[in-house]
Amino acid sequence: MTPDATTAPGVVMPGPPATTRPVGAAPPVEPLAPGQPPIAILVDYDGTIALTDVSDAVMAEHVSHADWERIAAIYDAGRMGSRRLMEWEITLVNATEAELLATAAAQPHDPGFVPFARRAAAAGIPVEIVSDGFGFFIGPALARLGLADLPIVSARTTFEGRRGRISWPNGHPGCGVCGTCKRQRVLDHQGAGRAVVFVGDGESDRYAAGYADVIFAKRTLVPICVANSWPFERWTEFAEIHAWLNERLDAWRREPAGAFPTPAAHPIFCGPEAWGEGVQDPPGTERPPAHG
Repeated sequence: MTPDATTAPGVVMPGPPATTRPVGAAPPVEPLAPGQPPIAILVDYDGTIALTDVSDAVMAEHVSHADWERIAAIYDAGRMGSRRLMEWEITLVNATEAELLATAAAQPHDPGFVPFARRAAAAGIPVEIVSDGFGFFIGPALARLGLADLPIVSARTTFEGRRGRISWPNGHPGCGVCGTCKRQRVLDHQGAGRAVVFVGDGESDRYAAGYADVIFAKRTLVPICVANSWPFERWTEFAEIHAWLNERLDAWRREPAGAFPTPAAHPIFCGPEAWGEGVQDPPGTERPPAHG
């Protein structure tokens, strides 16, 4: 916990959940109720629940633009904002929604996620999917897994014929760097009285992990955590996180105090507080070429 967090400069405190949200936005966060474990679990989708990056798989299957993989690599290196990238990418797609969903449906999922999510739900712990990808395939995938009720915080992608359109109901109102502001969802849950456990695997998770209270990291999220000195737990499959959750819940039943961390204030490193209002790319980024 940051000392004197209410007044310390360069620190963002958890705030109350937003009460007004556009169409396609996530529901308000419910306050912590008596007797509930004081945590929320936010989980990335691409490369985390799905074992592949489904957004990339859709692009690889249905886009032939010569620059796509080069520009995507710039984003993966942390040098481009995701919102600008996806606004460009969606213009390259030339396929029907059914074709795109068929590609997405072929992607494998971690078999341990379903029992993990059900265990958390049985304990009264909110579990949400927070994704900075296209998002349209997550609902159908969760329905196939028997988890259709899980909240999804992502972009809103719609289709007309063979062309798509993307909007940002879960974006930050003062920052255009990310399509979906994962940071804000972390703060919403912390403001409701819960510590946040974040589970992710890559670059799109940077701005959630840095504000979370417990980080489970794999793949390229690991060096991001190391470079920023963020404590984290390595993981490879959800069965490991399931075991951690069972252990923590057992400890919480024996002695609630100390079984889970308390929501903490964190130094600001992204968003309008760090970059100024209306910024669309973080410092040092590159813009994708115009689609021709």
